[in-house]
Amino acid sequence: MIEKKMILIAAKHKNWVEIVISFGCPKEISEDIVQEMYIKIHKKLKNGLNIMYNDEINYYYIFKTLRSLFYDLKRKEKNITIINIEDINIDMLDNDVDYIKTYKKITDELDKMFWYDRKVFEIINSGESIAEFSRKSYIQYYSLYNTYNKVKDKLKKLL
Repeated sequence: MIEKKMILIAAKHKNWVEIVISFGCPKEISEDIVQEMYIKIHKKLKNGLNIMYNDEINYYYIFKTLRSLFYDLKRKEKNITIINIEDINIDMLDNDVDYIKTYKKITDELDKMFWYDRKVFEIINSGESIAEFSRKSYIQYYSLYNTYNKVKDKLKKLL
């Protein structure tokens, strides 16, 4: 069932790319956004989304998804700095960092911390979201958020 819906959506691939191009994206980036849309729609279909409207694809939902992905990309571009290779100073690249020594400093500092702070940092830093950890542990979100940021700031000062 999901595969049939995805085939119907993929049949209109050129239309989706043209829609994203109409937002002002180059063709290559438009293709990437459409691929992300396929992934997002597939995940939603697995979770029970009904994308059909009178035995056809809900084009409005696809349009909103594409526009949302386009806006996400534009927001992320603001934080990306592009530097030409010619502008790079060679002295910037001669930055020897002793990663083993730095790692040792961080682990020593973590060992000195209160067990709760260390554990919260390790769990969130391993990839679990703060919201998910809060639901599982019944600890308030802001408490976990503040603890994580406090530990992260302490560790940044070491570097």
